[in-house]
Amino acid sequence: MPTYIKKDIVERVAMKADLETKESAKAVNAVFESLRELMCEGDPACRIEIRNFGVFEVKRTAAKPKARNPKKPDQIIYIPPRLKTHFRPGKLLKGILRRPLED
Repeated sequence: MPTYIKKDIVERVAMKADLETKESAKAVNAVFESLRELMCEGDPACRIEIRNFGVFEVKRTAAKPKARNPKKPDQIIYIPPRLKTHFRPGKLLKGILRRPLED
């Protein structure tokens, strides 16, 4: 299974937009930084919708006052509320990913 890194995205953006790699790196970094800032800003619940791609959400989880420690099953621990991220693919992306695989 291939793993893609930011450099791969930068190179693909440079090729598709007919830009220099340095210019596309600035653009890609700015997009990721903007997404990160929006997700980390003051409001605990956040939703970023990108048409034809998907939705990024930051959701609040409830506290778990009686969780079990997996290393010591008889020990009960408290887990405080926290924030979690969630990605839901858009209609176009979901349609592409749901196509049957050819062997």
